[in-house]
Amino acid sequence: MSDVKTEMPVLEQVMRMNLDSVEHSKLDPRTFMEVRIAALAATGAAPIAWATNLGASAEVGLTVEDVQGVLVAITPLIGTARTVAAAGNALRGLGLVAAMSEDVEDD
Repeated sequence: MSDVKTEMPVLEQVMRMNLDSVEHSKLDPRTFMEVRIAALAATGAAPIAWATNLGASAEVGLTVEDVQGVLVAITPLIGTARTVAAAGNALRGLGLVAAMSEDVEDD
């Protein structure tokens, strides 16, 4: 383990775990992010988790239609209520990103 102290050890650990999972999954980047989108929906992930993963998804070329396709595919497994909640949390996550961008622009 590193002796480096950080002011955000939880965030640092989460980032490290995410990077490790990318490396060890052996999935191509698009498939990796599609799986993560499905998992976010299935677990009821918070808006900030959606924001982070949607940003990474866009970076590997996933479109809004791709994300919608994943949600359509898993709805029979996770149910309509969880799918609608996931879509709402995804939109809230995007709203958080937009609000943070506005705050940065105002500074």
